[in-house]
Amino acid sequence: MASRSITCITLALLCCAALQPSRAAETNAPIRIGAVLPFSGGVELYGQQAKLGLDLAAGDINAAGGILGRPVEIIYADDKTRPESAAEAMRSLVEKDGVLAVVGPITSRNLNALVPLAESTKTPLLYATNYEGGKCSRYLFSFGAVPNQELGQLLPYMTQTFGNTYFLLGADRVWPHQMFGIAQPLIAKLGGTVVRTKYTLGTESDFSPLIKEIAASKAKVLLFALKGDGMDFIRQADEAGLLKDITVAFLGLSEVDLGIFRGKGQNMVTVVPAVAASEDPTVKAFVAKARGAANPGVAVSNYVMTHYNSLIALKVAAEKAGKLDKEAIIDAMAGLTIATPTGPVTLGQDHHAAMNMFIAKTQGTELVQVRALGAIAPQPGCSLAGR
Repeated sequence: MASRSITCITLALLCCAALQPSRAAETNAPIRIGAVLPFSGGVELYGQQAKLGLDLAAGDINAAGGILGRPVEIIYADDKTRPESAAEAMRSLVEKDGVLAVVGPITSRNLNALVPLAESTKTPLLYATNYEGGKCSRYLFSFGAVPNQELGQLLPYMTQTFGNTYFLLGADRVWPHQMFGIAQPLIAKLGGTVVRTKYTLGTESDFSPLIKEIAASKAKVLLFALKGDGMDFIRQADEAGLLKDITVAFLGLSEVDLGIFRGKGQNMVTVVPAVAASEDPTVKAFVAKARGAANPGVAVSNYVMTHYNSLIALKVAAEKAGKLDKEAIIDAMAGLTIATPTGPVTLGQDHHAAMNMFIAKTQGTELVQVRALGAIAPQPGCSLAGR
């Protein structure tokens, strides 16, 4: 009996010793974060901006000791700017790669495809692009602007400064339709008039008939939501002289877009959560670091900063929770405030971000700040049950 007991104890010790390396390896293994972003399909410029921000954040986090002592590894997947590809990419990241959270996507259509997956897999989805609002979920966190932070600030400024007659021009996609649906009553409340609303099909290359139609409308403000395949409209409109008589209020404009205009489209106005040309020392330092990490000639836009913020928030929430548990991290994210280069960002109980916003305009090859608006609390157009 004594020899049998000694043998059992010896075997138990050997088993424990065998398990020790795997446990140590697990403790030191990188924390995997998924990123579902467009690297093809038409809006890859914004996917690259998001990647730059995430890479910067991961570098800063790892240099400071990681999250709860473990390094961060970002696994990127191309959503090809298609909802079905986005869903496939997220499913693979969660089920095969075991990611703690997913950052992305960029487009509203792809967001619509990913929110149900975030809910079914109980995985935090960190969305860092401005959008039309209306999506509140326990598993979704928004770090970009919603309409009251963007349209709600842009339209009063445009009406007061340039006139109260509007032509609305957008792509025939989810985001422009919903943003214009929100804009129309806001314009009416300001005493303005929408003279016409037009959506492009994405097949146009010659915009001259549309430019003539806008000129004939005599509208003073062109509310523009035609990103991606319609961006050449601005150059053609400027060369046709349209922009001498109408001012563009550009939804979602960022520094990454400016190269497309080839120096055209001056004095277009937008509202953004960050301006790369800011004289604020903290912003200047962040932009300089981003430019140092980017390929030569790559612009730095607010997409870089909002995606950077999303990963920093995940780190702070995990350390507040004290463990790498998805549900605990989600609980820790609600009400969380993080320090960012543009000031504090606070995630409300509905998981949308209060943050500083800025009116900016195109000038040369940059966006320049026109007015700092201060912190604007989000009105996402939805709420979480029980919050």
